[in-house]
Amino acid sequence: MTFTSRLAAIALASLLATGTAFGQAAAPAAKTDAKTTTAAPTDKKAPKEHSAESLECSKQADAKGLHGKERKKFRSECVKSAKAGMAAPAPAAADKK
Repeated sequence: MTFTSRLAAIALASLLATGTAFGQAAAPAAKTDAKTTTAAPTDKKAPKEHSAESLECSKQADAKGLHGKERKKFRSECVKSAKAGMAAPAPAAADKK
């Protein structure tokens, strides 16, 4: 065996042996109680407050049995018209079935 082939074999063996050492993850940091006290205002999973118009339009969509795109379109038009001061949604959405 020549010197360069021995050197290449040693380099390959050292890379394979040290690859697992570098692949290990660092130990997780210790959790502190400070995160739990400040996490409440920035909690992304907090339920949204729904307006009265939105809840009423949802009830109307449930009564009509709307699902999917039709429900979404109906609720969108219903909320817009409710905020504008109208009592009922646009007739085009109500007639569609």
